[in-house]
Amino acid sequence: MFEIVLTYFALPVISASILLAFVRLLIGPSIEDRIVAFDLLSAIAIGFLSVYAASTNSVTILDIGIILALIVFLGTVAFAYYLERSTRK
Repeated sequence: MFEIVLTYFALPVISASILLAFVRLLIGPSIEDRIVAFDLLSAIAIGFLSVYAASTNSVTILDIGIILALIVFLGTVAFAYYLERSTRK
């Protein structure tokens, strides 16, 4: 029963949110908007990995999600540092 809910409800909703975040990434008027959209897209991808891991009963996919979350966090911090340094001058 749980797998049916994941397959027929959660995955299409996540797919639609990936599409909307990707559109925002493409048309973002500023670099800050694009960075936030990329961060959102990464968070949605981690949610997709979590749903997929729950539906397939795979624990190793959750490890991939955790590693992806750490890398995305460090990338967001690096972009924020770069933007602060470039606007400070």
